Amino acid sequence: MSRETPGAVDPTLSAGENRLAVLDGWRALCILLVMAGHLLPLNFILPGANEAAGAGGMAIFFVLSGFLITRFLYERPEPVPFLIRRVLRIVPLAWLAMIILYLAQGSARSEADLAANLAFYANLPPTWLIEGGNHLWSLCVEAQFYVGVAVLVALTGRNGLYILPVLALTVTGLRIAAGETISIVTWHRIDEILAGATVALIYLGAFGPRIASLFSRMNFYVAAIIAIVCTYLLYTPFAYARPYAIAMLVGVTLWHAPAWARYLLCSQPAAYIAKISYALYVFHVMLDHTWLGSGELLEKYVKRPLLIAVTFGLAHLSTYQFEQRFINLAKRLTPRAPAPAVATRTST
Repeated sequence: MSRETPGAVDPTLSAGENRLAVLDGWRALCILLVMAGHLLPLNFILPGANEAAGAGGMAIFFVLSGFLITRFLYERPEPVPFLIRRVLRIVPLAWLAMIILYLAQGSARSEADLAANLAFYANLPPTWLIEGGNHLWSLCVEAQFYVGVAVLVALTGRNGLYILPVLALTVTGLRIAAGETISIVTWHRIDEILAGATVALIYLGAFGPRIASLFSRMNFYVAAIIAIVCTYLLYTPFAYARPYAIAMLVGVTLWHAPAWARYLLCSQPAAYIAKISYALYVFHVMLDHTWLGSGELLEKYVKRPLLIAVTFGLAHLSTYQFEQRFINLAKRLTPRAPAPAVATRTST
């Protein structure tokens, strides 16, 4: 059995809230990895590090999304409030970014390109992504999952969520059959979200305490090594296991983690970066396609600190002055009723 000791907890939070506080740390790490993969010369330190950082960051992002969405719908199987909250969370900033990019490129893009981006299917073949917004393919995968899981719950209720682990394995099978170790197409990438959904069901006790206890016995360092290998070896068969390796690592920290890891994941800087992470994600590539990201190799990297500072500044303003208004509206439109009693994992 693992001997890691948990870090300090906040006495003002419930046990469940303290466990889930680590997810903010993972969200902060995922955006930092993605930004590093896009903006820093990691390949000079370790060949392939840029792609691996980006892939790892996105895998964490998708796992977190699958976990949180499934947890929400399991505890509150109401598709309409769920969709209202998700639409008002991602659409305003995404649409603003897409429209700005479309207008900036003028006649280089068609109205069909804009429509595909606004409707969140631009990642599907033949792909319709706009330059400076290529990274927004991930929002397409997210949005398609939102609609799919909402329809599933509308038709089957909470019990429909039990099919998500089966769908995860099915998508991974499709990836293996197609030889797709990394892809932006939904049916070759959504297993990362579905792996997170599977961890949520385990965490909520949907499969009983015996399966949940596997996480309590898993060693954090072993899980971390497996996740790193499956992420770094991006074009090898190990990459097919990436969704489950990342989900396993994130899941382990919900049960236990070394004190240093829990301290970092639950720290105030991590919470702040997590808070503005969505805007950081949207803006960092857009700004890299402006003067801030232009120039030859030396000039480009000399300007990197300014680009990163501007990205953080815009993300802060966007989060607190723009996005928060829509988040507050969503909460007003979907007030929480008392959650029905559901089984949760037992303490270990």
